[in-house]
Amino acid sequence: MIETTEIENRLEGKIDLPSPLLSLEQLSWNYWWSWAPDGLSIFRDLDPQVWEECEHNPRQLFQKTSAYRLAQVATDPHYLQRVSSISEKFKTYIERPQLWSPPEGDSPITTKRPVAYFCAEYGVHNSLPLYSGGLGILAGDHLKSASDIGLPLVAIGLLYRYGYFRQRLRRDGWQEEYYGETHPNELPIRLVQDEQGKPLMIEVVIRGRRVLAQVWRAEVGRVSLYLLDTNIPDNAETDRWVTGHLYGGDRETRIVQEMLLGIGGVRLLRKLGITPQVFHLNEGHSAFLTLELSHELIKSEKLTFADAAARVRQQCVFTTHTPVAAGNDEFDATVVSNAFGQEYIRALGLTLDEFLALGRVEPTNKEERFGLTPLAIRMCRSTNGVSRKHGEVSRALWQKIWPGKQLHEIPITHVTNGVHAPTWVSPLLRDLYERFVAPDWETHLRDRLLWERGIAQLPAEELWKTHLLLKERLVAFISYRLSQAKQLVGSENQTEPFDPNALTIGFARRVAGYKRWNLLLTDVVRLARLMNNEDRPVQFVFAGKAHPQDEGSKKILQQLNQWQYGPAARERAVFLEDYDQEIARQLVHSVDVWLNVPRRPLEASGTSGEKVAMNGGLNLSILDGWWLEAYDGTNGFAIGSNIDAEVGGDVDLADAESLYRVLEEELVPLYYEREADGLPHKWITMMKRAIQTLGPDYNSDRMVDEYARKIYIG
Repeated sequence: MIETTEIENRLEGKIDLPSPLLSLEQLSWNYWWSWAPDGLSIFRDLDPQVWEECEHNPRQLFQKTSAYRLAQVATDPHYLQRVSSISEKFKTYIERPQLWSPPEGDSPITTKRPVAYFCAEYGVHNSLPLYSGGLGILAGDHLKSASDIGLPLVAIGLLYRYGYFRQRLRRDGWQEEYYGETHPNELPIRLVQDEQGKPLMIEVVIRGRRVLAQVWRAEVGRVSLYLLDTNIPDNAETDRWVTGHLYGGDRETRIVQEMLLGIGGVRLLRKLGITPQVFHLNEGHSAFLTLELSHELIKSEKLTFADAAARVRQQCVFTTHTPVAAGNDEFDATVVSNAFGQEYIRALGLTLDEFLALGRVEPTNKEERFGLTPLAIRMCRSTNGVSRKHGEVSRALWQKIWPGKQLHEIPITHVTNGVHAPTWVSPLLRDLYERFVAPDWETHLRDRLLWERGIAQLPAEELWKTHLLLKERLVAFISYRLSQAKQLVGSENQTEPFDPNALTIGFARRVAGYKRWNLLLTDVVRLARLMNNEDRPVQFVFAGKAHPQDEGSKKILQQLNQWQYGPAARERAVFLEDYDQEIARQLVHSVDVWLNVPRRPLEASGTSGEKVAMNGGLNLSILDGWWLEAYDGTNGFAIGSNIDAEVGGDVDLADAESLYRVLEEELVPLYYEREADGLPHKWITMMKRAIQTLGPDYNSDRMVDEYARKIYIG
C-alpha cells in the first residue's frame, strides 16, 4: 500500500524543523519513543510547558514550539548527541531481523501470516485517546510486547472522533462529562492510500445503507495499528457518527460500531493483502469478524454455513475479560435485524432465528437476547480468561453453551494479564535495573533468577532514596494538577496537601459498583484516626471515572469527593480529575501502596497493581484476579480471605474490617518502623520481594509469549 507523505499529513502550516532535528521528526511518527529510554524526555525537553499543553503529542509539539527554541536545541551539542543516540537505537530496533519462535521449532506465525489482533480500544499513549480503561491499556501493552519480542502482529481498531469522555467535577463533587474532538491530522498517524494515491476505503452495509470508512495507521514499534474512520463526507451524517464516541450512545450505536470493527476489519485486511495465521478477538466487540470470514467462504466456495463455521473456528481465538454475564454486549432481536438487514443474513444461508441463535447461551430460548460473547465462544477454537480465577469463573458462567459437559470439561483456559515494563517502569528505576539487574534488562524480563540476584544486590538505601524522589515528584504533580483544575472545592485550604515522607496509598480505577469505591469509607471515624495520626499519618490519592449513564457510581464518586473536603480528610486525601495514562503513570511510579478492593470474584484480572509492583510499590488487595495467584505473604498485603462472596452475606462489612485491621496492625506499623540508620528495612525488603517475585511473571512479554505458544499456535 502507498502511504501519504509526511508533508501531506503535517498540521496546517508546514513543520520546518532545523536539519539537525529531522531524525527527531521521523521518530515522532512511531510510538516506540513512548517506551524507549530518553524517548519521552527528549521531546519534553524541547519545551516542557508546550509539552504539557499539547498533552504529550510530539506532532503538536513541533508546531507550537517557537522557531527560536528549535534553533537553540539544534545548536546544543549535548541535545544533538541525545538525538543521534536515540535515532540509532530506533533504527536498530526497527531493523532487527529476529522473529519470535517457540522453543520446539519454527512458528507458523510469520510476517506473511501474522496474528490479526482486534480490539475496540487501544491505550498506546495518552496522546492517542482511543481507550477508556483497563481493556485498552492491556491492548496497547500487547502490541508493544509483540513488537519487542518479534511476534508478527497487525492490529485493527476504530478511530473515534471524540474518544472517551473527559471528566470534571462540580463544586458539589458530581461528575460532569465533556468531549474533546480528535483531529487525525494532529496525531502521529498516517492516512492509508490505495494504488491510485486516493484514501483507501472499505465498505460495510449497515442499517441498509452503504457505509464507507477510511483508514489510518499508527506505528507501535514494529506493529501496525489500523484504525477505521467513518467521519467522511461520502457518508450520511448518521453514519459519520459510527466512529463518534468510544462506548457512547445506545445499543444501536454499539452494534453498528461492532459491525464496522469486525466485518470492516476483515475487509480491510483483504484490501491490504494481509492473510492472518490467526484472528485474535480481544473481548467480544469484534465477534462479527467470524461471520464475515464465514461469509467469504460461503461466497467463494459455496459452502454451507456449518461447514464454513467449522473452517473459521480453526482460525479464531477469543479472550473474554468479563466475569459476569451482564457485562457482555447483548442486543434485542430487532436491533440485530435492523443493523444487519436480511440480505447479509440470507447470504450466510441462515434464517433470522438461526442467526440469533448463534448469540444465545441456549439457542432455542427465543426470550434470550443476542450476545457477542456466546457468538465468539461458538465461532472460535479457543476461549480464555485473563487470570486463573477468571478462567474458573468463565467456565461456570458459560457452561450451558456445552450441554452435557461437566464443569471441569468446559474448554475455557486462561492467560493471566501482564503489563509492558518499559512503558510503566519509572526512569529512575530503569537506571537501577540497568546497574543491578542487566544493562538490557528489558530483554530479560522473564529471567526470574537474574531478577532475584540483581535485586538482592540492590542496596536498601539506594532503592529507598529513589522511591522518596519519586514521591516528591508525585507531590509536585498533585500540586500542579490541583492548580490546573477549573473547579476545586476548598482549594484555598489545601496549600500543602501532601508530605512525601508520609505513607501514601493510591486508589485509581474505573468507578463501578463491584470495585467498591466506598468500602474505605465504611467507618470514617476509624479511617480519620489512621489518616491524622501525628506520628504515623496516612494519605490517599484517588482517580477514576464513572460511566456517564451510571448514576449509582456517580453518587459513590460524589460521596468520596465530599468526604475528601471534610475536616477529617482535607489535608490527607485528594482526587485527581480526568484519570488518564499520565495520571496512572505518576501514581504507579510513586505510591507506597496500591489499594484494590473488588468484590470477589468479579475482578477478572487487574493490571494496575502489576505496574506498581514493578516500581517497588506494594499491593494491598482482595485476593482476586491476578493477586490471588501472585500473593505469597512476603510481597504485599491481602484483604479478607480467598473465598468467593456469597449472595446475602455481609461480605462488604467483613472486608472493610479486614482492610482497617491490616492497615492498623500490619501495614502502617511496618512502614514507620525505622532502624538505626533511619531506613524502614523490613518495608524495603518487601519492596524488593515484590520486584523479584512479580516482575518476571506479570509482564506482557510473558503474556504475549504465552498467547503465542498456547493460544495462537496451540
